[in-house]
Amino acid sequence: MTSYAGAPAKEPAHKVLPLNSRILSGMERRTVAAHPWHDLEIGPQAPAIFNCVIEIGKGSKVKYELDKKSGLIKVDRILYSSVVYPHNYGFIPRTLCEDEDPIDVLVIMQEPVLPGCFLRARAIGLMPMIDQGEKDDKIIAVCADDPEYRDFKDIKELPPHRLAEIRRFFEDWICMPRTLWRACASLMLQCLIKLYLEPNRRK
Repeated sequence: MTSYAGAPAKEPAHKVLPLNSRILSGMERRTVAAHPWHDLEIGPQAPAIFNCVIEIGKGSKVKYELDKKSGLIKVDRILYSSVVYPHNYGFIPRTLCEDEDPIDVLVIMQEPVLPGCFLRARAIGLMPMIDQGEKDDKIIAVCADDPEYRDFKDIKELPPHRLAEIRRFFEDWICMPRTLWRACASLMLQCLIKLYLEPNRRK
């Protein structure tokens, strides 16, 4: 390329990449955002009180989930029929399960919250589950900063209809043999925190 005077034109100092290329390049350099699974602290009071990341808001029919490579929240599917998530649903950072994912958590609280935010929670129970032949246990928790639920210490303290609502939701898509109490949830959480810290376990 030449100028009107016949001299070579100068190339731009920096080549501007297309938008999609810039996004992907930034994700590879880990410059877009902290990874919610690996970079968010579980909290100094864990396992008694812990941080959790919400993927799905209370009342939603959209099943979001963590994209483990990018750390972003992606749409997985839309739930069938009239089923909605009865409470906010997400995962606990810096934990690791047998399926190489963080442990799932259902957080009981008054209001829905936005996917991608994090909050403080307290485990009150554990629901052992099997999903397509694999263990897929769920921690049941209450929001530690919700005045209506923060004083609940054990799943046995929930109103019977609230527990039935939770059980019924999971029975729609997962085999669930029983419900376990707070002590089991705390013990499992301690084990999953230790498992996360083991070298060469995280993918």
